[in-house]
Amino acid sequence: MKLRIAIAVIVAAPLIAAPTQAASIQDVKDRVTRLRDEATAAAEGAQTAKVQLANLNRQLSGIQQEADARGRNVAALKKSLGAIAVAKYKDGVLGQDIQLLFSSDPKLYLESAGALEQITRQQSIALRKYSAAQQKLNATSLTVNDRLAIVARTKARLDRQNKIAQSKLAQAEALLASLKAAERERLAKLSADEEAAELAQSRIDAKGAAGISGRAGIALRYALKQIGDRYVFGAAGMVTWDCSGLTMRAYEAAGVSLPHSAALQMRYGKKVDRKDLRPGDLVFFGRPVSHVGIYLGGGKMVDAPRSGARVRVEKFGNSFGYKPYMGARRF
Repeated sequence: MKLRIAIAVIVAAPLIAAPTQAASIQDVKDRVTRLRDEATAAAEGAQTAKVQLANLNRQLSGIQQEADARGRNVAALKKSLGAIAVAKYKDGVLGQDIQLLFSSDPKLYLESAGALEQITRQQSIALRKYSAAQQKLNATSLTVNDRLAIVARTKARLDRQNKIAQSKLAQAEALLASLKAAERERLAKLSADEEAAELAQSRIDAKGAAGISGRAGIALRYALKQIGDRYVFGAAGMVTWDCSGLTMRAYEAAGVSLPHSAALQMRYGKKVDRKDLRPGDLVFFGRPVSHVGIYLGGGKMVDAPRSGARVRVEKFGNSFGYKPYMGARRF
């Protein structure tokens, strides 16, 4: 009797251990997905900083050109005022007022008592022009310095977000590497089977966009044609995408220009209440915003989800992973 009980325990043991092992692999899969979501959020933050940095550099270039032009104008006006100084010297009236003329603040000269009585009207106009030009140059120089400081901060944010993204991906890879070979194989098969099923269903769901008209329909069908393409940080086609790169190109095909950034795309278009969502509306997730998809209708959206995934149709809800729903825009 005791022998039969012992055999029963030995035989039953694997049946108890199996669910625990499966749960462990699923737990690793969930943790890897979370890390990849966090990496994707950081990468999207870096993409936002990259777009802002490009805009700032364009602005800075224009301001610097303006500063150079104003500097040349000030130099030319100062040269003409030098002629006034020479003339006054020849007339024997070179005094304190001429010293003020070439001071760091030419306005002092204009405000000095009786100064304007000693020069001609033409010279007075020239001096006032010089004073105004110098003030504009000073203001432009301050603007350049301000922009340079913002550029430096934005560049630092870009570098920081890139480092976070790479760190999260490294953590995900280390987690996968900690599994035994057999476990990694099981996880790879599980992920491959899930992905195949998701893509098959995505292609079925995509057929529902055929009758959608206007810009929304064009953008939606463009995005749906990319089903199966891989997610890559910072990519915007033609065979790899990140979330905002996909939506940017989709709406570009419909004649709408958007920046390559989920956070910045949310500043465009018309705000839409969730209850009024239509196919083609952009839907945003994350606080701060770090993910965007295109609403398909029927509680679904098409998006480029995260590192390690492919463009697909998936459920639209209150959140995308750990990222809460933040709103929608229509074009």
